Amino acid sequence: MKTIAYLGAGTWGFSLASLLANNHHRVTVWTRDLTLAALLQQTRSNPNLPQSKAPDSIRFTSNLQEALTGAEIIVESVTSSGIRPVFQEVLSLRDIDIPVILTSKGIEQGTGNLLPEVIAELIGVEDSPLIGCLSGPSLAGEVICNRPTSVVCSAYDAELMKTIHELFTTPTFRIYPNADIRGVCFGGAMKNIIAIACGIADGLGCGDNAKAALMTRGLHEMRKLCAVKQCKPETLNGLSGLGDLCLTCLSPHSRNYRYGRLIAEGFSPEGARQKIGMAVEGVYSCVSARELGRKFSVPVPITEATFAIIYEGLHPYDAVQALLQRSIKEEHL
Repeated sequence: MKTIAYLGAGTWGFSLASLLANNHHRVTVWTRDLTLAALLQQTRSNPNLPQSKAPDSIRFTSNLQEALTGAEIIVESVTSSGIRPVFQEVLSLRDIDIPVILTSKGIEQGTGNLLPEVIAELIGVEDSPLIGCLSGPSLAGEVICNRPTSVVCSAYDAELMKTIHELFTTPTFRIYPNADIRGVCFGGAMKNIIAIACGIADGLGCGDNAKAALMTRGLHEMRKLCAVKQCKPETLNGLSGLGDLCLTCLSPHSRNYRYGRLIAEGFSPEGARQKIGMAVEGVYSCVSARELGRKFSVPVPITEATFAIIYEGLHPYDAVQALLQRSIKEEHL
């Protein structure tokens, strides 16, 4: 049994914290939202997962010091843009000398850092053996209902990978270790961008042929760009790449897919975000991926088109036409 400080009480954090508690670990969940913390503590139910109840053993708090006291492991499910400020706050309260397990998916704007690299920079240890992650095709609503799910765990250290596997494994939550932590995290971030593009295509009525092409060329875009982050391209053929790409692009429950579809149906980017009411990570990461592509001269046309729709007011139909008019080159995989 481990004592776990769980940072983040959104649907994903709520679901994984419940999984950990059901695996007989002591879990305290922290959220910055005082009202949400009180609601969760009282009702044991997340407003976005109304049919699910958290185990009675979980404590919910808005006091970060309370969550960290006695913790043997930190698990996070905050937004990717929130990783740095949240862990700066953690460091103001204590040293990070215990394992940190990342479950958020994103690339930091400005630095181009993957989330493990953000934590490594903050604690001052490159490729720290204390940093690991969990990623893959996993909808929170299905995980908390114990529907069969397969994901990937990774870490810079083999022992931490083993620990993550032991912490989270259940009869319905299957975990495959993969030592390529950069590749695992990169795939999880990039697939959100492609999912927004697929949602836009579906919202425009482009059809399944177009979506299949977007997913395939999107995976190719991911594989080209992953080299600048020292990822193994073959990692993107697995659960944290292709698997997560399929789920996020095909499921109507995917926030990123729904966001793209709402934009195609006439919502403004901000209106679509408000309609969903939760973080849409592809909106943040498409800025970072575009920055990486331009910095290293790697063409990322789907990412560029998605960025232009969200941030520059390009009409979705015009973005599709621009992609269709790109010059044809021999397919290299």
